[in-house]
Amino acid sequence: MSVPASPWALLAELTHACPLHCPYCSNPVDLTRRSRELGTAHWAEVMRQAGELGVVHTHLSGGEPLLRSDLEQITTAAETAGIYTQLVTSGVGLDADRLAALADAGLRSVQLSVQAADPRANDRIAGRPSSFTAKEKAAALVRDAGLPLGLNVVLHRENLDAIDAVIDLGVVWDVDRIELANTQFYGWGLLNRTALLPTPGQLARARDTVARRRAGLPGRPELVWVVPDHFDGVAKPCMGGWGAVSLTVAPDGTVLPCPAAASLPDLDPPNVLDHPLDWIWHRSPAFNRYRGTDWMTEPCRSCDMRTRDFGGCRCQAYALTGDATHTDPACRLSPDHALVRSLVEHSEEGAPPKPWVYRRAGRRARRCPGPTG
Repeated sequence: MSVPASPWALLAELTHACPLHCPYCSNPVDLTRRSRELGTAHWAEVMRQAGELGVVHTHLSGGEPLLRSDLEQITTAAETAGIYTQLVTSGVGLDADRLAALADAGLRSVQLSVQAADPRANDRIAGRPSSFTAKEKAAALVRDAGLPLGLNVVLHRENLDAIDAVIDLGVVWDVDRIELANTQFYGWGLLNRTALLPTPGQLARARDTVARRRAGLPGRPELVWVVPDHFDGVAKPCMGGWGAVSLTVAPDGTVLPCPAAASLPDLDPPNVLDHPLDWIWHRSPAFNRYRGTDWMTEPCRSCDMRTRDFGGCRCQAYALTGDATHTDPACRLSPDHALVRSLVEHSEEGAPPKPWVYRRAGRRARRCPGPTG
């Protein structure tokens, strides 16, 4: 097993608090409470150590990072450490003064989440009235400030047939990049998988739409199409490989090789309050658990793809099979691939909508009747 010299990316989950309640959220179902979040000084030290480790890019994310009153100080710490900062936000709560303060602190770009191009559909998916209006305002503020602006739209059964409208929205808002990210089924997304999983027909139509719009656009906005693992029979490398290019620091300081890794049993992830990032990256058992190929079982162990897909996603393997060492069932060569095929085949065109469970603090999440409710 070879340990990568350094990561280049850091996902800084500053808080799990959020004004939205999206049913596809990849945050863990057991959300970290505000009282357990790292303080300003701790996050500043995380940024210092991350810069020394080799990190050059960080997503300031959540939850909603704007709910941190010290977001400017954290941004300054990242800038001082030589790390490019991108704010990942719902846009709710952003005003001109706050954006100016963040830009002065060193913020380099903004990624704005949108649930749908139609305001009513957006607000229904987000579980918050008038959230679309807040996003529209935020997009204008970012453009006026001259910061690069990206749009992130998580796609699923309800909004996948409206990609044309989403792209049109990005053009009107003058964004630089649109990330069409099909739902990855972790956290709340896994809890709502049967309600969110699109049909093969929807996905095929959406793929054709993206190809058509790419051909018709002059290169801006850039369209990024993230295909869901469940549909193409090819396992995706987990975050570029387990502990290979990035790390995630959760609100309480837990450090993970990927945002969903907290779901794995017996991982015993380290915490920045107990260990420096250098030790965590190079020496911690959690980060070394699935590096390389020695841990693999068949058919991965003898597969020619093993150094390119790294066996696929460990969290998805565990979620579907109960064993994180299994080949990711998304791979058509996996003995468990039938589990994925069954999910896809039962996702029927015209089937009645299934209820959502909105993202809420605590396990007693409120159910939503879905897109027709």
